[in-house]
Amino acid sequence: MAELKLHSPLQYVKGVGPKKAAFLQTMGIQSVKDILFYFPRSYLDRTSVTDIAKLSPDSYVTIIGRVKSHGMLYGRKKRYEVILQDDTGAITLTWFHGIRYWEKLFKKNQVYACSGLVGSYFGMQMVHPDMERLEDESDKMIHAGRIIPVYPQTAELSKAGLNSKMMRRITTFIFENLTEPIPDFLPKEVLQTTRLLSLDQALKTIHYPDNREEIEKSRKRLSFDELLNFQYMVFLRKERKKTITKTHTYKPISKTYEKFKKELPFSLTPAQEKALNEILSDLNKKFPMSRMLQGDVGCGKTVVAILAALFASQSNHQVAFMAPTEILAEQHFRNWNSLLEKIGVSSRLLTSSQKAAEKKKTAELCQTGEVDILFGTHALIYDSINFKQLGLVIIDEQHRFGVEQRSRLCDKGENPDLLVMTATPIPRTLALTLYGDLEISTIDTLPKGRQPIKTVWRTGDVREKVYKYILDDVKKGGQTYIVYPLIEKSEMTELENVEDAYKRLSSSTFKNISVGMVHGKIKPKERDDIIRNFFEGSINVLMATTVIEVGLDNPNATIMVIEHAERFGLAQLHQLRGRIGRGKKKSTLVAIAHPPLTEIATQRLEYFISTTDGFKISEADLHLRGPGEFFGLRQSGEMRFQNVRLGEDSELLEHSRILLEKLFQKKNELDSAYKYLHTYLSEKIDIDTVELKGA
Repeated sequence: MAELKLHSPLQYVKGVGPKKAAFLQTMGIQSVKDILFYFPRSYLDRTSVTDIAKLSPDSYVTIIGRVKSHGMLYGRKKRYEVILQDDTGAITLTWFHGIRYWEKLFKKNQVYACSGLVGSYFGMQMVHPDMERLEDESDKMIHAGRIIPVYPQTAELSKAGLNSKMMRRITTFIFENLTEPIPDFLPKEVLQTTRLLSLDQALKTIHYPDNREEIEKSRKRLSFDELLNFQYMVFLRKERKKTITKTHTYKPISKTYEKFKKELPFSLTPAQEKALNEILSDLNKKFPMSRMLQGDVGCGKTVVAILAALFASQSNHQVAFMAPTEILAEQHFRNWNSLLEKIGVSSRLLTSSQKAAEKKKTAELCQTGEVDILFGTHALIYDSINFKQLGLVIIDEQHRFGVEQRSRLCDKGENPDLLVMTATPIPRTLALTLYGDLEISTIDTLPKGRQPIKTVWRTGDVREKVYKYILDDVKKGGQTYIVYPLIEKSEMTELENVEDAYKRLSSSTFKNISVGMVHGKIKPKERDDIIRNFFEGSINVLMATTVIEVGLDNPNATIMVIEHAERFGLAQLHQLRGRIGRGKKKSTLVAIAHPPLTEIATQRLEYFISTTDGFKISEADLHLRGPGEFFGLRQSGEMRFQNVRLGEDSELLEHSRILLEKLFQKKNELDSAYKYLHTYLSEKIDIDTVELKGA
């Protein structure tokens, strides 16, 4: 056999061969080095196997047991179930995907070790756990108290002969026969300062750790590498933005602008004034503005954005103001259109549900420059919409739009200025990581006169009292939101759902009042009509999923009930709370939790009722739940970290930023070790793919 090098093709590794190598290539794994970066998804820890009788919901555990029975179950959703039993009890293992594979796999009395999150559905349950069959001599290592890596498993991988056992054999062979060291791109000085493992050590122990501490040390090193790569791209994007010179300029603040600002029915807070000055300063710079305006719900971001839009329009530059929903776009237009019209600023609204003739008229006026500020939804990016001179793009709730949508809107102008807004306060750690190429303005105080929202959490046994409280409030002219975690009943969980609750309550407890229902499966036009009726007061109680969490401003809604509040993240609970307390009336939120509650769920609820400060809540949520709840990041594909845990890795983030600042600021004075790192990073990032507009 030829010497095994890092760049050796995998087909020459013992146990792989051409067929397995071809399949791995479809996953982007071509060389020996590539497979070393194919990390275990979990570990079977024989040193801490849990008896089935001692399992509790929401705990991640490893169990070992025999297959007592197995088979297909039919219902609303087909699933495959296995009853796994040890000497103390039994648990249900459930699969909703890859059923054909699983039904061929199991036989009665086979012994399996499995790891997963314990749930509760008519007894203890694991959904799609990691499985490892214990059957031959090679399995003695399980019984020797070792920690065993479990690699991602699918029916396709198993069919190709690449189950966890095979992956372990492959990686073991590589580590035993590799004839060259794994080079480290980090200078020794950085490793000493950060107390990180070498890359060679980290890769070996992430695959074959002796204990949990080694797994964490390896994860930390690999997390640092991911943060470094990601932030290098962000730094590069920021540097490249400064090389672009915009062709448009702005006139000094006009008397009309000053008059409009003075005649607002309220005075700006110092925080609003500071944010506005930062934006105006950016607009007057020679390169396009890229700024994020963030603040707590109800802090007054929109008026700051409108003043920026007015400033741009006074220099004959058009403004595109994009919101994620028709209701929110209409709300912005309705609130500002008449005020802008009084000072000669033309604004229009564009949404996809408008009649064709109206959309055509708006497009024509926009193209000829007769529209100064165009409010709208994603309809603004239609090919039929063009601007005569687009100077400023404002995007509300920007996390609801993908990079491509933002870019398409910015492409309608020649390097326009960009202001993005978010009502979810971003922890500093997350902001620096994801939006390091944006300048950030923060409004951290609320306008005077806002009534505090009384927040409590209770268990389900108080529900009837809560409903009576709602009915009494309706008699006084009040309105209520009731929020549910699911649209419809699910066989995977016993959570309350909005459809069943609507049918039950609208025909019983709430039969004498007007009740509406909205959720994500209702067509947008119908959903917006229902929300509009709620705003206008013809609906007393609006039962909904989280589709109502962003931007809606109904000052008459003073009560909110959140069912299964233990299932929501802190940031999302706070966003939902922001839908009430918008007027002068006192507001109340009741978070209803359903036992059994985990320790983290209890901590989350206690923290939620203890503060209405969105910035404190966002920091706590990052530590308790991780970054995925912010802006739907996992779903949107904005962040694809394998090892990073931002709630735990803030120190690594700071180290990586300091290192990159050194690379960018002193790139002509670097020694050979740092030059090597700079070369490594620049070769790893395809500069041509670094998006500039709308990023």
